[in-house]
Amino acid sequence: MTNIDQLETRLRRLEDADAIRRLKARYLACCDMKDPQGMRDCFAPGQVRIDYGRIGVFDDRDQLVAIFEQLGCHPHIVEMHHGVNPQIDVLDDTHARGTWGLHYQMTNTQDQTITQLGAYYEDEYVKLNGIWKIAGTRCVVTSTLVASYGDTAPGVRFAGRQPSTGAAVQALDA
Repeated sequence: MTNIDQLETRLRRLEDADAIRRLKARYLACCDMKDPQGMRDCFAPGQVRIDYGRIGVFDDRDQLVAIFEQLGCHPHIVEMHHGVNPQIDVLDDTHARGTWGLHYQMTNTQDQTITQLGAYYEDEYVKLNGIWKIAGTRCVVTSTLVASYGDTAPGVRFAGRQPSTGAAVQALDA
């Protein structure tokens, strides 16, 4: 491999890593803007592995979009997804993997609650027809804070790694 070939390979890997960063940023922005079609387009067509823990495990992007529309696409759900600390490994011309930190905040104006999560993503990417897509993803919650603001004195309802299903329901019903 000549020096020019080596430089072209290095440049392509840098451009691929940047395209993956932009893909993840677009995915997170689509979540915040309640854009199901834009979110869907970030994933590869066909079978993909999407593991979002208690939200669900999905085998294709349309299943994720359906739960997103059911749970998140409402005017009273105000969300903010911030992806941080990307570590992207371009494995070859069409495959890559990456990890991301996530800072997530959701304000539910109907229930008057604020939920804040810390999490990380483990992603797999595939390049299809020259465009990077998410081929698999797993999101692991590392911290959770649920607070209310409707009372005269705002209060924390839960703080910790992740509430049990019953505790989460009780916190939201309180």
